[in-house]
Formats: sequence, C-alpha cells, structure tokens
Amino acid sequence: MSDDSGRVVFSAAEESFGAAARELQRTLQSPAVERIGPDLGVLSAGPTAAEVAAACRSRPVVFVRHLTVELARLPRPDADDPDRVAARVRAVLDGPLPGELAEAARADELAVQAWISEPDTVGYGSRQLFEAVAAALRDAGRTVRRAGVDTVVSCVVTRDGVLIGLNRTPDSLSDWPGGRVRLSRGPDQVSRAEFKLEELFQAYPVPLPERGRAVDLGAAPGGWTRILRERGLDVWAIDPGALAESLTADPRVHHVATTVGEFFRYNRTRFDLAVNDLRMEPRLSTRVMLDAAGQLRPGAHIVLTLKTGTRRPLDTVRDCLRLLRERYQVLFARQLYHNRKEVTVLARLR
Repeated sequence: MSDDSGRVVFSAAEESFGAAARELQRTLQSPAVERIGPDLGVLSAGPTAAEVAAACRSRPVVFVRHLTVELARLPRPDADDPDRVAARVRAVLDGPLPGELAEAARADELAVQAWISEPDTVGYGSRQLFEAVAAALRDAGRTVRRAGVDTVVSCVVTRDGVLIGLNRTPDSLSDWPGGRVRLSRGPDQVSRAEFKLEELFQAYPVPLPERGRAVDLGAAPGGWTRILRERGLDVWAIDPGALAESLTADPRVHHVATTVGEFFRYNRTRFDLAVNDLRMEPRLSTRVMLDAAGQLRPGAHIVLTLKTGTRRPLDTVRDCLRLLRERYQVLFARQLYHNRKEVTVLARLR
C-alpha cells in the first residue's frame, strides 16, 4: 500500500478539471489537489469519500463525475502487464487496510471498474485490464461484476502507472468507470442529445407520473421528446423547426411550431415536467425556466442544460443555480459524461 493510500481520487472532464479542482477546494476548505491524469486528480489527506460525496450532492459540486479512494499505485514497468496489475490488486485487497476500507475490501461481491486516463500509455485497453483483474479476484473466491454491488474496485491507467482504488458504490457518484457512461445508439434514436437525458435518468431516477404531461422547449428534431414518450408522457414539443417523422405520427406528441415565448403567452395547459436543451446563454436559459414555472403543476420537475462554455464556468453555474432557487429546489446538477461544455440540472417547483 502506498504512503498516499486513503486519499480521495476524483474524475472530471479534461476541459473542466480546473473547475472541478476549484469547486472541491472551496467546498472542502482548500485541500491541495494533485493532477495525475488529464481527467484525474487526488485530494490531499483530510476528507473521506463519504464526506466528499455528500458535498458533491448537497452543494452541489457539479464538475466532479466519479470518486474512489486510493489504495496503491503500481509504477511502470510493472503496470505495463495487466496480469501484474491484477496480482497487485488481489494482494492489496487481501492485505492490511485501515478502518472502513478493510471492511469494504472483505466483501464477497465486488464490482471492478477499469479505465484509461492517459491514452497511449500502456499496450492494453480497459477491457483487458478488467478481465485480468476480474480473473484474479475470481480465483481468490470473489464474485466479480461490472456494476450493481455495494463495493467497487477501480483500476485506472495514469501516465506513471496504475492507481488502484476502492469505494462504496453510493459514494462513487457513478456506477461507471471514471463516470464514463457508455450508452448505445438504438434503432429509433432521433439525435445524440438523447444520451444526456438518458444519463440523467440513470444518475437520478426522476419520479414521473403515468400519463403525465411534459413540455420540451426547443424540441427539434425531437430526441428528448422521444425519450419522454418512452417514459409514457404526453409531450408538447415546442420549436419552429421540424420533428422527426417518427414523432409527427405519434398522436401523443403535440408539435407546436412556435417560439417558447409565444407558446408561454397563450398556453393554458399545465405540465408535470418541463425540459430545456436550448442553445442559449445560460442565464437566459435559466430565466426561461423561471418563466416556465407558471406553466407547471405543483411539485413539477424541470430539466435544463446550461451551456457554460469554458470561460468562468464555475461562476456561471453558481449564478444560474442561485436564480433557479427563486422558484425551484435544485435536486441534481452535474456535468454528465454526455455533456459537452455544459451542465445538466434537475429541479422541482417549490
């Protein structure tokens, strides 16, 4: 076990690493951050994974996607061989560990997450690494899965070798390696924007009523509308642009070919959910959702993406969440894996 074992390791989008580090430093009373990969950082000793995870959810900390706790680092050249990495993982889990880590390491069922933070570093990929580690743990009598159990082992390739981590799944923020959610394109997919809404529903199960009503602001070509229809909602799709033919034939999709502002002026329908993926300056998009509050039923939910760009994204998100809280309780805000220079927010009408 390395001298740095027990430190919390976080993942973020490469272009948002600085914002993630600053968020954590502000939230956790300025711990130092060591950057060990393009999308990977380690906090100085102090906060536990449970404390960091709680802060990420409650503040929220929006640019951090995944957490683990460092157990050991395997340097190169040993890290160049996935079987050596696997043997080291097994030895670390069977060896002495402090407190809660020791209890977690004794679990009969483990999930293994393997990913590459620094590309072109080793001659194997994440799948080979997973298979080697899983085989070694199964040989030791463990049950190994990719997800869905309480304890997760992380193996991440960095520029200097492989970092081995361990965490409780609820404190990991994501059930995917490094928060890298992989969704496959289905035959009915209308647009790649669907992945954002699907990933949100995985990360935070949104309570949606059966046969409820949703409004999709800026809907064309209809990716989010399609996902909402899959969930059983009647959808009002607001956009001057055209929807995919598969949606125009659906009697429970009501395409209103006008602007959002014009729709709000004459609409009398009340909705259980409003979603907004408009390409709009974040504060303006937030004010659209404040205007949408009058179109919603009590306790309704909203989803919006804030197109933060790369200039002062932390300040932009903070300002937008402050505005939203005038009418909504913010339940979730994070830069999801399928977000590109944007943040997805879920909130409930007060």
